[in-house]
Amino acid sequence: MTATPTTLRRSRDIVTPALRAVLDRLDETSRAQARYHLGWTTPDGELAAVEGGKAVRPALALLSARAAGAPAEVGLPGAVAVELVHNFSLLHDDVMDGDTLRRHRRTVWAVWGVPSAILTGDALLALAQEVLLESGSPNAAAAGTLLATATRDLVRGQVQDLAFEQRTAVPLDECLDMVAGKTGALLSASASIGAVLAGAPAGTTAALATFGAQVGIAFQVVDDLLGIWGDPAVTGKPVYSDLRSRKKTLPMTYAASQPGAAGERLAAWLAGTDPVDEAALPEVAAMVEAAGGRDWATEEARRRMELAESALATVPMPDPPRDELVALGRFLVTREA
Repeated sequence: MTATPTTLRRSRDIVTPALRAVLDRLDETSRAQARYHLGWTTPDGELAAVEGGKAVRPALALLSARAAGAPAEVGLPGAVAVELVHNFSLLHDDVMDGDTLRRHRRTVWAVWGVPSAILTGDALLALAQEVLLESGSPNAAAAGTLLATATRDLVRGQVQDLAFEQRTAVPLDECLDMVAGKTGALLSASASIGAVLAGAPAGTTAALATFGAQVGIAFQVVDDLLGIWGDPAVTGKPVYSDLRSRKKTLPMTYAASQPGAAGERLAAWLAGTDPVDEAALPEVAAMVEAAGGRDWATEEARRRMELAESALATVPMPDPPRDELVALGRFLVTREA
């Protein structure tokens, strides 16, 4: 099975030149801020030796084209488009969450202000549809519809996530539905958009979409685990970052719903309105673990990955891209950042 870091590097090598060319269409200010956000430059516009994100979504898009029997380049417009939408969401998420750091650097809004971050995100979202519509593919409209629907679901998930902040308790099924939108929708689109551009049969695109959706939920479960127990030196986020904001993540939601002293204490803490006591955060993390939140989340990520792999087994596709898709999913479920 191909080493996943190699798959991701190969994807970046293909996608980055196309992404740079597309960003050149932006106005000077938005272009500068987008380049900084992507890790290409410093706030002053100097070249930066900073590696950006993992480029998971573009890799999925290119692999899905190959899974449909087409060259990876057929999926390139989709790969660029999903990366643009992903970064639109990150720019807006940082504003909504008040996060001042991303990948160990100050966020765009922390450098240039909230309006700038919002407008740069909006510009990336518009570019995504431009890229697809100008791709020349006979299936461009179908790919554009897929991405637009995924973006709508992503926004729905974000709306739910924000609404959860105003509630004292959230059922686990609602939290899973939120994650399916906020994280799963775009990964589902990423894993199928290359196949759509390649004109793959409906069964193949559906299987790839299911794969991406399940990997997306597993990805978010792991992200939630890292938000409590991750190493800040690796994740780039402060220790106990999700606890500090009383965020109703999947491990937290599961643990707070469990009977017993730990679950009941955690539920009461989540419903509290007093300022969070920094000194108490290690104890809160211990409550999540004692109520089973950590074990449940670890098992749920594994279970979702099994469902993702099962979806790929339902349709014929070449072994190399199938193997790389599975390796990529497993990499996401076992990552530390």
